[in-house]
Amino acid sequence: MSIEARRILQLERLQKTVRHAFDHMPLYHKKMQATGIEPGDIKELDDLRKLPFTTKQDLRDSYPYGMIAVPLEKIVRFHASSGTTGQSTVSAYTQNDIDSWTECSARSITSAGGTAKDILQISYGYGLFTGGLGLHYGGEKVGMSVIPTSSGNTRRQIQMMVDLGTTMLACTPSYAMYLAESIEEMGVKQDRLRLKSGLFGAEPWTEAMKAELEKRLNIQAFDIYGLSEVMGPGVAISCQHNDGMHVFDDYFLPEVIDPDTQVVLPKKTQGELVFTCIAKEGIPLIRYRTRDVAALNDDICPCGRTHVRMNKITGRTDDMLIIRGVNIFPSQVEAILLELNLATPNYHIIVDRDGALDTLEVQVEILEDMFSDHIKGLEHISRTIAKELNNILGVGCKVTLVEPKSLPRSEGKAKRVTDKRNLK
Repeated sequence: MSIEARRILQLERLQKTVRHAFDHMPLYHKKMQATGIEPGDIKELDDLRKLPFTTKQDLRDSYPYGMIAVPLEKIVRFHASSGTTGQSTVSAYTQNDIDSWTECSARSITSAGGTAKDILQISYGYGLFTGGLGLHYGGEKVGMSVIPTSSGNTRRQIQMMVDLGTTMLACTPSYAMYLAESIEEMGVKQDRLRLKSGLFGAEPWTEAMKAELEKRLNIQAFDIYGLSEVMGPGVAISCQHNDGMHVFDDYFLPEVIDPDTQVVLPKKTQGELVFTCIAKEGIPLIRYRTRDVAALNDDICPCGRTHVRMNKITGRTDDMLIIRGVNIFPSQVEAILLELNLATPNYHIIVDRDGALDTLEVQVEILEDMFSDHIKGLEHISRTIAKELNNILGVGCKVTLVEPKSLPRSEGKAKRVTDKRNLK
């Protein structure tokens, strides 16, 4: 589609979405009235910047059904992601939303060279996480043979890969690296694998890791981007030319803003990524602040696609961590420690990478009167905290009890996290 034709489509969809949100979503009705904006004021695409922003806090405050813009009987599926205190944020989809998501996922797969002749092994988690089912439907739309292995059970994953002749792999980049290491440890020769490409996302990864994956798995690696609040995987993907990710901007209008002033920044300027869903019925988010840092580029790609492109995510404007594809906020740890009341709420998080997989350690200060406790008692406290953290965060972690007042104090904002993964 030409850029001019798509701009006409984008404006039509934006106007329809704003009217739908104003009429059926109390949050947007209230926000727009507060700023003196009405749906009829959206006369051109640049009027998008007149509309109010949406934050993750808005989604939490509206949990579970407050953001849904259609009657509940039209919702055919829910997904969810974690919030800062363990409360989920809900994504709700109508059948049309699922069809749109399927289309975007299919585009992503074909952008990575996928055809009906390919066998797609999906090693993202299925369930409330959007990764597995999101790409599953896209693969079937392309006509591929889909293997829904989900995550875990690595030896079986590799057995399926060999026996069924997997040609495309979809998973987190860290799990892809773990698979590569396991393939070598199992003595599986490269000539027994038919892999040609991988769709990797859901966590930060470097160009160096991309090059290593391509070498060890003998594939071309593609960067896929998405977030459950907006849709799931398939919001954007890189192509054969590996020069940024194509944003499917006939479904999602992207902007980049200064996170402090909230002013829209020019193309090719780094800032906070913002998305407006212009073809979504269930929860059509307007100007959703992702907190991801990126830049946009509207130069035409050599592949011929005319979508705007975004570069690889370079960081976050908040304190969220992504560990093995799971979103984690330090405030979740604090809330758990306060609730358990087994130690002080003073803690420090250490994130590292052991080979291909991220590791998470939480250092917790014990109380003064626990200092002379028996080792068995301290071990019980450590296990209890670790179990609760695992239940709430959804990812395993090591808990280390440290002496009272041994963690650094600060008169300003405490430094709660040390990330040693070198993700730049």
